[in-house]
Amino acid sequence: MEATKLSLKGLILIKPKVFKDSRGFFIETFQQSTYRDAGVHYTFVQDNHSFSQKDCIRGMHFQSFPGQAKLIRTAIGKIFDVAVDIRPHSPTFGQWEGVVLDDQFHHQLFIPEGFAHGFCVLSPEAHVLYKVSSPYDPKFEKGFRWDDPYVNIKWPVENPILSDRDRVAPLLKEIS
Repeated sequence: MEATKLSLKGLILIKPKVFKDSRGFFIETFQQSTYRDAGVHYTFVQDNHSFSQKDCIRGMHFQSFPGQAKLIRTAIGKIFDVAVDIRPHSPTFGQWEGVVLDDQFHHQLFIPEGFAHGFCVLSPEAHVLYKVSSPYDPKFEKGFRWDDPYVNIKWPVENPILSDRDRVAPLLKEIS
């Protein structure tokens, strides 16, 4: 496995070894000790599976308490995955980083606590799998607008499919 630290402190792009032959492929998608050596120092307590169609944007979501680290991968399809630094005293507050995750290279994105997360589906459909470090709690689930002009994410879609919640989410500066 190859782990690359990205420009926003805490984000790690993980490139697992893919073993391909005439039958298909095999990858190890998680081994705690290997990921700890790569800088992922969280215990994951819940796995999630999201299915979406092309041009769907899900985000920008985060859990305010106790916070939630995520390890994201795409099992089927291709997505543009985005993390936004929302740590109040961070020098990179409001900055974003985006990576393509797909079912060809099987890269993963580790996002620590203190970041919002979202993605856009680039393929006809996508199955996104992710581990989280704390259970989902609707009381602490928050989000801000996918098209917030302060953050200015360069999404690769012009007319996204959005949930009602994402369509009317507040701006980042409006979130306490």
